[in-house]
Amino acid sequence: MTNPHLPRRALLGAGAGLLAMPAVLRAQPAAVRIGVLQPLTGALAQDGELGRFGAEQAAAFINANGGLSALGGAKVELVVADARSNPEAGAQEVEKLQGEGVVAIVGGFASPICLAASQAAARYDLPYVVDVGVADQITARGLANTFRFAPGFAAVTSAAVENLVRLNDGAGKPCKTVVLVHEDGLFGSGLARLMATELPRHGFEVLETIPHPTPARDMNNIALRLRSLRPDLLIPSSYYGEFVLLARTMRQQRIRPKGIYAVLNGAASNYRFVKEFPDAALGVMDCNHWQDPKNAEAIALKAAADTAGKFWGYNIPLNYSCVKLVADAVNRAGAADRGRVTQALAASDYSGHIMPYGPTRFVNGQNQGARPVNTQVQDGDIKVIFPAEVANARPVFPIQG
Repeated sequence: MTNPHLPRRALLGAGAGLLAMPAVLRAQPAAVRIGVLQPLTGALAQDGELGRFGAEQAAAFINANGGLSALGGAKVELVVADARSNPEAGAQEVEKLQGEGVVAIVGGFASPICLAASQAAARYDLPYVVDVGVADQITARGLANTFRFAPGFAAVTSAAVENLVRLNDGAGKPCKTVVLVHEDGLFGSGLARLMATELPRHGFEVLETIPHPTPARDMNNIALRLRSLRPDLLIPSSYYGEFVLLARTMRQQRIRPKGIYAVLNGAASNYRFVKEFPDAALGVMDCNHWQDPKNAEAIALKAAADTAGKFWGYNIPLNYSCVKLVADAVNRAGAADRGRVTQALAASDYSGHIMPYGPTRFVNGQNQGARPVNTQVQDGDIKVIFPAEVANARPVFPIQG
């Protein structure tokens, strides 16, 4: 791009200089801009920062390994936007990213943000790759621009129930009663409805479903209710701060069910919780997103996060994989063209991710190769206990009783 403020003589001089440069320097391709939308401020800022870190590590990896080969080694340039932990801001930031000329957007984290942001992106036929948002409404709208790399509500619920039954049966069925505690937004409410429907079909009695707001500053009333109900099993679906508060309150009040079996929990699969509150975290299980613990690239990424002083969470490997997915689509499209990138994503068979998935295959915007895993906090670490082929530990269950 020329600078309109330079005089013509300067431009001519610059042109002569360029002619004298080696061809490889003159042919340096333009960077490909990818938008990264995360809640970097507000209640979800911790998750947003982890997502940004994962995306940045992916861009660095791509650029250090030759860039985008089909575009002459073009580098990936991230344009980061702050969704400010609410859907309205997320949609506003899409407008800014559109103006920045990004070829696609990755991220959103929370389901309401992903819904609003992907809808806004659809107005510009701008490809949108959801990193975490699990609400199945995201892919049910039939938006051709929207792709979810990770599993949604239905897939996670199915796996969570299947693995819970396997876990309980294997231990001699110690758990018969359940209480569901969930955040009262789109994510938690939808998940609680699905679990309340599925669990009785497998012999579990749901004693009560207890919602809470996000953010929440006190969990004493919920803890008192749990003490009164005395469930065998607690199944929480909450964001980070709320579950940490609940787990600590339960620990302080000596409320100890036979197991805490979280589903898509913001803290149960986050090393900050494990390191800062090891007593409250011990034994907590989660059915959630997680990297393949045996993947060498995933191991290297976690080491980089540790070196950078980041508490590891699933946001990092998911956004890392999503940026690499978009880069692969741009490569296969052969151009930083939104329409062609959308087509490349729709036809993707990408397998260079670090998740315990099969090859990527989108049907109606949902990656059919995606699946959750079950983790458990053991000895100050987060271990994978299901599925067997990627597990690096055996489950400890029941914890009490």
